Amino acid sequence: MIDAQKNRATQQWHTALDRLILLSYRSYDLNSYLHEMTQAVSQLLESDWSIVTLCEATRVKIIASTLDISDSEKEYEVHESISEIVLRSGRPYLIEDAHNHSEEMERMEGYVCYLGVPLKSSQGRIIGTICSFSMHPQWYNAQIIATVEQFAERIATALDNYCLYYQQQESNGVLAAEITKRTLELHEAQAKLIEHERLAAIGEFAAMIVHEIRNPLTTIQMGLNYFAKLELHQSARSRLLLAMDEAKRLGNLLQEILSYSKPQILRFTEINIDSLIQELLILLRSMPEAEGRSIEYVPVVLPLLISGDSEKLKQVFINLIRNACEAAQSGDTIRWVVQVSSPSHICISVHNGGVPIPADVLSRVMQPFYSTKPEGTGLGLAIAKRIVEAHHGQLLVESSEAKGTIFTVRLPMYH
Repeated sequence: MIDAQKNRATQQWHTALDRLILLSYRSYDLNSYLHEMTQAVSQLLESDWSIVTLCEATRVKIIASTLDISDSEKEYEVHESISEIVLRSGRPYLIEDAHNHSEEMERMEGYVCYLGVPLKSSQGRIIGTICSFSMHPQWYNAQIIATVEQFAERIATALDNYCLYYQQQESNGVLAAEITKRTLELHEAQAKLIEHERLAAIGEFAAMIVHEIRNPLTTIQMGLNYFAKLELHQSARSRLLLAMDEAKRLGNLLQEILSYSKPQILRFTEINIDSLIQELLILLRSMPEAEGRSIEYVPVVLPLLISGDSEKLKQVFINLIRNACEAAQSGDTIRWVVQVSSPSHICISVHNGGVPIPADVLSRVMQPFYSTKPEGTGLGLAIAKRIVEAHHGQLLVESSEAKGTIFTVRLPMYH
């Protein structure tokens, strides 16, 4: 009888070894692999239930089981399980007959025999267990326990490889995202450099043209002013006044081109944005363009400080408010709103409820020399954009039927 039991145990051992050799974690279907390994151990030990667990701090989670169990049964506290002894000692633990271990009867959950073997990572850390339970007493020799340890080693290696694989995948994803981000930043930097070089070339050419035109224009204006002092027929005077207006408009255009072509040299000082706007309101409300329109200022409660050139920023806001007044109808309200957009930035928005800007125009509205106004130079917003960007900020625009048109100056706060 004893020889028959020994032969049977030897046969089971050989069968388990053959299965251990055949089971190889070559794919990333970890669940199937763990299930097959758990089944093999259960068959080797002739147990009623076998599980693989992972330990995280004081919690144990069942990740493979030969029996179907509910989700609520898959997690429990370490101290609630007999596997606590295995996790703390780092060695196999065998209870052949729980009737001889009355202190552990409660944690055996009705089972009589228990064998637990630790799962050790490649660094030697205990990460979980493989456990088997039987409803009747079992006697396992050192050879059987050593075989279960080999299964445990394979399982721990598979878990290590799985974690490494997904860590690598995550690292690859982070690296790919970083490469994409850096590539976009490089493209943006290259585009800005090309735009800077283009604008520099335009500016140099524009400055030369302005110089060439301004001198003869001054002579023309002097001649027109001379004729204005003479007694002329009404028709002649009308033509003279028209010529003087056009000469003045051309002079203004030349001045704007010159302003755009020059690099933005700023005199940075600490600016209280509320004080700056309050100072401008008196001037802006008296502009001809603001006649019949209301300019409503919505400040923030706390004082906000920025570092910038107050005269240049005044130029930006005068341009935005003038444009808003021109776009609005008589009786409309222009809203000038200051908001904190983030801990480090503020947004100053100018909103008008006039006819929205068409989408094809919106994308070009800040390009130099582009204007939809009959007498516009197309440089007002382009100059404003350059001033804002020289302050390390952004000039943004949105326009729709629902919202109207909103120009927003986003600037860093002074710290």
